[in-house]
Amino acid sequence: MPTFVAFRYAARTNVGLGSKSRNEDSAYAGPELLVLCDGMGGHAAGDVASSLVIGELVHLDGESHGADDVLDVLGQALEEANDRLADVMEVYPDSDGMGTTCIAMVRSGSKLAVANIGDSRAYLLRAGRLTRITKDHSFVQKLLDEGRITEDEALHHPQRSLVTRVFTGRPEDQPDLSLREVRTGDRLLLCSDGLTDYVTEETVGELLRHPDRTPGQVADSLIQTALRAGTRDNVTVVVVDVVPSGDGTTRPQVVGAASERRGTQVISPPTPAEKAAQLTREASGRAEPPDAPLLAEEQTRPWVRALRASVVSLAVLAVLGAGGWAGWTWSQQQYFVGEDEGQVTVFRGLSQDLGPLSLSTAEERTDIRVEALPAYYRDQVRRTLSADDRAGADRLVEDLRALARGACSPIVLLPDGSTTTAIPDDLALLTADSLARARALQEEEDAARDDVATTTGATAGDLAAGTADVDEIMRRALEVGLGPLAGDLGTDRAGGTAYPTPSATTDAATPTPTSPVGTAVVVWPEGCP
Repeated sequence: MPTFVAFRYAARTNVGLGSKSRNEDSAYAGPELLVLCDGMGGHAAGDVASSLVIGELVHLDGESHGADDVLDVLGQALEEANDRLADVMEVYPDSDGMGTTCIAMVRSGSKLAVANIGDSRAYLLRAGRLTRITKDHSFVQKLLDEGRITEDEALHHPQRSLVTRVFTGRPEDQPDLSLREVRTGDRLLLCSDGLTDYVTEETVGELLRHPDRTPGQVADSLIQTALRAGTRDNVTVVVVDVVPSGDGTTRPQVVGAASERRGTQVISPPTPAEKAAQLTREASGRAEPPDAPLLAEEQTRPWVRALRASVVSLAVLAVLGAGGWAGWTWSQQQYFVGEDEGQVTVFRGLSQDLGPLSLSTAEERTDIRVEALPAYYRDQVRRTLSADDRAGADRLVEDLRALARGACSPIVLLPDGSTTTAIPDDLALLTADSLARARALQEEEDAARDDVATTTGATAGDLAAGTADVDEIMRRALEVGLGPLAGDLGTDRAGGTAYPTPSATTDAATPTPTSPVGTAVVVWPEGCP
């Protein structure tokens, strides 16, 4: 027999302590729908992107969905929301490049359809145990998955806020979808990275483990803790208690960018359709003003009307001239990061042109090649990334520099089976396309050395020093001429450094003191130059 449950919720947000003057987060909490979005996108303003997605999803609240199709309904709605972003960017060029993370949950009975894209997070507290139910789409999460950093290192990684997948209006922007079951007594948390980048999961769990506190009290505590931790980003949370049917909250709440034009954080439109229409109009900046009454034409003499028109025209021209100069001055105080002749470059001004007039100039062309960046960030740089000031642009450049470095850091498998990211100077090198292939190459090399020991009677010391026989066996085993096996010198792909290899003329029975001991296998991430 199905269990009927309801949501008791509270949504809170704060602009944070950083340089952002506007809140780019948006969140919606309703009886059947929970959504949190963290917008981004430079001049396009992430607040527009997050508001648009909220506006496109809000109609799901109050609609009837069966447990067997609720996940498909949510996935289709998110696809339409992403298409809406593309439509807006096509109509309004200034919005090109905007995007948003998104966590969305739709309840059908006790079933919960969950969608996630980006690095905003959702947690489930059940019987005192806190579990993260979403996975970050971020650069740091990729490093964790590859085993290149630890969980402790991830907490303080300088690029922890760099995302690899968000809604940008492109067809490939696909969220993760899952279906869960909720129970009475569960507590859910949706939050932006303004919380999790500054407050540990342990602390978050402690704040959630207070059954005597209402969702609103817990949400307030989370926001205040993030501010005390010095969060420099917008911070938004939605705290939800799963309660018996009939005990839940019925009044929807909207916070952040999606609510600012309303001037209130709590809304209660008559119907879901009206909520959807109103939010969509506000998010796109197309709210319709009330009709103004028409005034009767003044009955004055023709020359008076002509003189009045001339004075008004002159006043308008003066205002336009002053406004134009003020606008130009303001534009030259803006900065963004883009591409110039294939290099990451800091520009001053606006990324758009006004007819033949360019509104930007290149301030500094860096030594970072755009092609050296991961694909997502390469695309973002070409679309341009805006900054609040020159210092903000410089911080973006440093983040991109770390990405260009980090994206092409190798994993080196040493002869003893351990791994490192530093290419050794005293070992011969092989190149592999994956860590699994690297370990296979090491096993093949060990087998080759055993064969040589059996057939030639060479000592272990001879084999460790490297011989022509081993060189030939490995060359035949791999059937390729990679790294040192291609000749007398191997070349490091990252810097062009030559590494010594076993000489083809070395006597198998006589160790050469300068020969490398063992062979290291280098694995380069996909897409490295």
